[in-house]
Amino acid sequence: MMEFTAQQIAAFVGGKIEGNPEATVRTFSKIEEGHEGSISFLSNPKYTHYLYETSSSVVLVNDDVELEHPVSATLIRVPSAYESVAKLLQLYESMKPKKTGIDTMAVISESAKVGDNCYIGAFAFIGEHVEIGEGCQIYPHAYIGDGVTIGKNCIVYPHATIYHGCKLGNNVTLHAGSVVGADGFGFAPNAEGYDKIPQIGIVTIEDDVEIGANTCIDRSTMGSTYIRRGVKLDNLVQIAHNTDIGSNTVMSAQVGVAGSTKVGQWCMFGGQVGVAGHITIGDKVMLGAQSGVNGSLKSNQTLIGTPPQPPTSFFRQAVLSRNLSAMQAQLRQLQKEINEIKQNNQ
Repeated sequence: MMEFTAQQIAAFVGGKIEGNPEATVRTFSKIEEGHEGSISFLSNPKYTHYLYETSSSVVLVNDDVELEHPVSATLIRVPSAYESVAKLLQLYESMKPKKTGIDTMAVISESAKVGDNCYIGAFAFIGEHVEIGEGCQIYPHAYIGDGVTIGKNCIVYPHATIYHGCKLGNNVTLHAGSVVGADGFGFAPNAEGYDKIPQIGIVTIEDDVEIGANTCIDRSTMGSTYIRRGVKLDNLVQIAHNTDIGSNTVMSAQVGVAGSTKVGQWCMFGGQVGVAGHITIGDKVMLGAQSGVNGSLKSNQTLIGTPPQPPTSFFRQAVLSRNLSAMQAQLRQLQKEINEIKQNNQ
């Protein structure tokens, strides 16, 4: 296991050391569970009290943190502790040895093309005319359908499924159980039930995208469903057919986006946000958890609720709603008094 000194870490993240520059770390830990030889970080003020209690050898803190008591850990001050620990975790992940080689129990079509330095695990299935770029990791029980193209350095975890014809760019990660390219939800009602509308399009996923476990992205009726560069989707997200998710947009768990909707760049959707179909959402739209979007939204907004509204309006209404019973009782009492006054004046 590799060791790093506080001095080496500070040089990597561009931080300033307070304490022992030779303090060594071998692993990461949460600040409340810190132990000797680990590095932690503090970015949320709610956890500040742990800074004085932690046994971590090194702690990353923001530049503006003011100490109220002495600390035993070596501190590294940086502009953003959260961003710095992300860089360190990326470095740590990149240093892990990668699997290589093709397991003898993998099923690979003779017409498929697999790039150099790839790993393909046992019981993975790779169909006809598939193209896989160099450095990819295809884990056991992954399914890659006919005609799929996958770029370089992609990771397809166990039980992930890529239906026929779909396209993945470089550095794409599909977590376990995710499904790319299942049929869009297209049915035409008739007198006896529903006629299925064939979904003959594909899904196109651009570079640097990460798809969470059990997330589903449906193929288009015609053309393509698009997941643009840098998008990050959490677990259990549903993206319907013919949608276009803009670059660097992120969505938390259980978000659902209905068909033919266009989402802009750099949007952030909280958990369980629901988005109606055939609408357009602008760039840099931030939606709070459980928001319900039934119409198009302009760019550069922070909204919450159903229909979405500015947070101040939403929370003001939430406070008022808790008092509705008392307000109703007061209204009834006022109405009663008004009626009595009317009767006395007759």
